This record gives sequence, C-alpha cells and structure tokens, in this order.
Amino acid sequence: MNHKPSFDPAAAVASAHRTLGIEISALQALDQRLGQDFSQAVGMLLACEGRIVVTGIGKSGHIAKKIAATLASTGTPAFFMHGAEAIHGDLGMLTQHDAVLAISYSGTASELLTVLSVVKRMGIPLIAITGHPQSDLARNADLHLDVHVAQEACPLNLAPTASTTVTLALGDALAVACLEARGFSAEDFARSHPGGALGRRLLTLVGDVMRSGDALPIVHPQTPIPAALEEMSRKGMGMTIVIDQDKQPVGIFTDGDLRRLISRHGDIRGLTVEQGMSLQPKSVSATALAIEAATIMDANRLNQMVVIDGNGLLLGALHMHDLLAAKVI
Repeated sequence: MNHKPSFDPAAAVASAHRTLGIEISALQALDQRLGQDFSQAVGMLLACEGRIVVTGIGKSGHIAKKIAATLASTGTPAFFMHGAEAIHGDLGMLTQHDAVLAISYSGTASELLTVLSVVKRMGIPLIAITGHPQSDLARNADLHLDVHVAQEACPLNLAPTASTTVTLALGDALAVACLEARGFSAEDFARSHPGGALGRRLLTLVGDVMRSGDALPIVHPQTPIPAALEEMSRKGMGMTIVIDQDKQPVGIFTDGDLRRLISRHGDIRGLTVEQGMSLQPKSVSATALAIEAATIMDANRLNQMVVIDGNGLLLGALHMHDLLAAKVI
C-alpha cells in the first residue's frame, strides 16, 4: 500500500546516523573475527594458477562483481560469473587451474549450490562467504569466511545493507592482502589502468608526446634572426633549437631570448641566432617518463625542453602544452 512520504529533515539525518552506526558496528565485529581462516583464504587466492571466479546472485551478485573488479585491478586475475547464468552455460568458463569465491549471505541460494556441486566434481578450490556458518554452502566449501551481522540497517531487517557492506569490505581486505603479498606497485596498477590519470603519469614517455620531424623548429648558429623568427612562427613552439653540423643541440633561442636581445641591441635584423641563443639547453631522453620531464621543466621554469638520444643527437622537443594536452599534468 502506497503512503504519501512525510519528510522530516532532522529524522533523515538521525536515520543516516543510525544506518552508519549499525554498519560501523558490523565492520568492527568482522574485524574482531578475522583470523586463520582469512589468512588461509589469502593463501588459496595466491596459490591459484588460473583466475579467481567470483560468483553470486541478487545483491550478493552486485558485491561479487565489485570484488572481482577490485581483485583484477590489483594484480589478482579475476572475473565475475553470475550465479544464474553459471548453470545455463557459463560454468564452461571454469578451468581446473581456477579458484571460486562464492558469495551468498544465506548460504542457501540454489544456483550457487548447483555451482558448488560442479566445482567439487572438477576439483576446483572454493571459498564461501556467507553469514551462516551452518549453511549448505558454508559447510561444503573448502574454506568459509563469516560475514554474519547482528542486524541489517534496514529497519525491517530485510534489505541487505550492513551485510553487503561487510562483504564488500571483506573483499577489499582480501584484494589488498593479495596485493601486498605480490609486491604490487604503482607501476603495476598503472598498467592495469592505462586510461586513468595514474596510468598516464606512469606509462607516458617523452617520446610519446614530443614533437619531431617537420614539426621541429631547427636553425643553425649563423642563421639570421629574421629567418629564425620565421621558423619559430611556422612551428609554433615559442622557440627554435640551434644545432651544429653534427645535429647536436648547442643552444636554444626562445621568445625570452628575443626580448633580451632587443633590449640590448634595439635593431636585431643584422644579428645571427648565435648572438642571442641560450647555451647548453636543458635536455631529456625520449625514453624518460613524461612526468619526469614535467618536473624538470617546472623546477627550472621552462616552457620547452630539447629531447636527445643516448649520443646527444637531437630527436625532438617537448612543450609544456604537449604535457597538458596528453593529461600528464
């Protein structure tokens, strides 16, 4: 029967405090229960030579999907298998090298019990996460992790709330324990998240974003200033690199150098680049991380930097705008 809602701001805040209090208490109870069974579960996950197959149905299925994603992104290969779809063909995804993490608060979901029987026949290790240690799923699993809660945050004590929070937190604890045991690093995380901010910072090389070839402004020391300015305007980097006959950068002529040259000489049309360039320009290797180049440029208040190879030969140039466009900074 539908009732018109009666909104009381103070009651809403009080409800939130009650919900969070119940869930915090449930998490604290879980924390007190953790022990040898948890360490054994971590050992089973680490020993798996295939993938961790996380399965569940209903609200537990949603939590299982998140746990599988967390495991996969932190160095433990895993995927989610829906409990209902499993018994209609998806069990074919399992191999004897895998391990199964089955989640059901009641421990009586018929779909997961069917999965359990198949997994047992295949000899695949199975860890059950339930709130009922005496349930069929818990008793027949190779290992059981207890996520029992004294009460749900739902005032009817029906909707999964505290129990799903506790299960999700336990999944995070398993993933982090495996991460630490594997020595999973920020670089490893970046490789799993190449599209994210961390991935761009830790995977993007200078060579990926530098300008090269015809886009590179280049002149020689004896180039007249007017010709150098034309080169700078065409290439749009606010500078030009000055190279010797061996293609080694000997200097850089920037907008700042131009202003200083005009201040000293006034009419600069008869001068050459050699008379106004900055010597020994800052350089970086194309194989260096772009974020490292950004750090050097920021520390030295540079907008541009020369890119060279191992022999000191010119490969390209980097502009701060290139780093911004690549979202490295």
